[in-house]
Amino acid sequence: MIKKYVFGTPVETEAVVQVIPVTEKTISRFEFQNNQFIYQMTEKTKVYGLGEANRGINKRGYRYVSFCSDEPSHTEEKESLYGAHNFLVIDDENPFGVFIDNPGKVTFDLGYEEINQLVITPKYMDMYIYLIEGNTPLDIIRQFRKMIGKSYIPPKWAFGFGQCRWSYENSGRVDDVIRNYEEHQMLISSVYLDIDYMQDYKDFTINEERFPDFKDYVSKVRKKGIRLVPIIDAGVKIEEGYHVYEEGVKNRFFVKDINGEDYITAVWPGYTHFPDFLNSKARAWFGEKYRFLLDLGIEGFWNDMNEPAIFYSKNMVERLKKRIKESDIEHDDQVLMDDIRWKLTGVANNSEDYQSMYHDMNGERINHDKVHNLYGYHMSRAAAEAFEKLVPDKKILMFSRSSYIGMHRYCGIWMGDNCSWWSHILLNLKMLPSLNMCGFMYIGADVGGFGCNATEDLVMRWMALGVFTPLFRNHSAFGTRNQECYQFTDTAAFKNIIDVRYRLMPYIYDVYLKSVENDDMMYSPLAFVYPEDEIASGIEDQLLLGEDIMIAPVYLQNAIGRYVYLPENMTFVKFERDGKTVCESMRKGVHFVKIARDEVPLFIRENHQVKIVRQSVITDASLREKIMDCSICYREEDFEYLQ
Repeated sequence: MIKKYVFGTPVETEAVVQVIPVTEKTISRFEFQNNQFIYQMTEKTKVYGLGEANRGINKRGYRYVSFCSDEPSHTEEKESLYGAHNFLVIDDENPFGVFIDNPGKVTFDLGYEEINQLVITPKYMDMYIYLIEGNTPLDIIRQFRKMIGKSYIPPKWAFGFGQCRWSYENSGRVDDVIRNYEEHQMLISSVYLDIDYMQDYKDFTINEERFPDFKDYVSKVRKKGIRLVPIIDAGVKIEEGYHVYEEGVKNRFFVKDINGEDYITAVWPGYTHFPDFLNSKARAWFGEKYRFLLDLGIEGFWNDMNEPAIFYSKNMVERLKKRIKESDIEHDDQVLMDDIRWKLTGVANNSEDYQSMYHDMNGERINHDKVHNLYGYHMSRAAAEAFEKLVPDKKILMFSRSSYIGMHRYCGIWMGDNCSWWSHILLNLKMLPSLNMCGFMYIGADVGGFGCNATEDLVMRWMALGVFTPLFRNHSAFGTRNQECYQFTDTAAFKNIIDVRYRLMPYIYDVYLKSVENDDMMYSPLAFVYPEDEIASGIEDQLLLGEDIMIAPVYLQNAIGRYVYLPENMTFVKFERDGKTVCESMRKGVHFVKIARDEVPLFIRENHQVKIVRQSVITDASLREKIMDCSICYREEDFEYLQ
């Protein structure tokens, strides 16, 4: 049962698609005091949800701030990451869910100030609140998922392995990547282009010196079974003669300042304007711009910098110049402009900038701070709605960095700019079910870590988890160690791990489709499946994938294996080199299992089986391009069964 409450004058976020009447009664379950919603937990209460958030699957014990943030260092004290997913499941004697449909800042204190008190504090009191009663957490999640609409389904090729780096700055670098994967007989379905493919970081342009004859080049790569996937940033460069800038200014499609002038910020291109994605006309205009790349043969995109990320604003520069002048710091303008983001505190993503920006939403001027969490959502919505018109018979890959509930209907997300830290393998794992709860199904992290320098064993272990995530992409930052799979010594081990992904592809894709159709979890905490098992209910480093498989990755440096708890009898499966599969029956209980760096482990539940592609098919050179393209039609004799 779902109850809907209204406070103030809510912004219509369109996160909810199901028609639910407003309940007139005082909000149940919570005490309402001083613009806070307070719930008294017991010692046994667990709290799930919040999608892309820090720490564990059970979120109890910390404070989280729902405010989409350009935060690349995901250390434990961080309260905000890239997404804003205001859905909680409170699992106690009478479980219920709550969705705070408020696109401004919302703070969730889940036993931080007082250990048994859950306190929700919206910055602005204009919102809808939905309470969902149910028998179990999964029952509540299914009701919520139905309420917010079906999740995005990408093209099948998007489940293949992808390689990315900031930056493959020209076609020669891309050719080098593809050639190395070919020489090492590693399958790959996509190569990603970061910001350097553009002309001066301008959206919907191609640097023709770096990528001459781009349409022909896209076609050449495509014939190998590989797609190129370019990035699109939120900021539009201010430059006379640049058509996107000039059209946006002419039609008043950019975010404004308090005086109605186009707000000036700086991101990668230098000074930029932000398109007003909350304006339906501006959304349609920007979405149409994707036609340029679609016409060049592009079939996938990743939308970035759309929190929106701000390096600094023109207003902030003027304020800082004044501060520097007043403090007698010697700094010429050029040095200030070059160093301002990195050397002066409080310049990037400054709250004063967000509070100085205004949108035209359905003819009403609204301050950005009240709707901040909708920005990335509506950027991706702009593209998705355009795809329906421009290529109605084709599925386009798209995922975004920033997000709000509702965006899950239009695209997927990646988990942002993580680091090559062992702890981030575990964080990757724990985000999977939390994101599923909020409707996000096409998800994955930057395998190997984006920032910092990766090691061979870390990348291998992370790849062994990435095998099981819909978005399976190796990505790293400019200036870090190269971490493509062929850069390390034991290339045969990486080949084996990638092969396992393509062998498991039919199962992973089938689970994905079923989870979307049934408003179900692709990844389930053990507590959801074995609620009466006290040990299982506290385990967060093992997940059920679909109905048949349990995954338990290794995430510790130098480990030769790990302890696992089996809540029932299971078959332990290891995919070893050269396609060898080792199976061992295990009884319910705690086991230490040895898992070498080059092995991919999984567990199959009792009386279940998993259909996988035979290794001989994956390594058949005549089928290579169709396998990479994910367009191969397998025959029954191409499969074997594990049970």
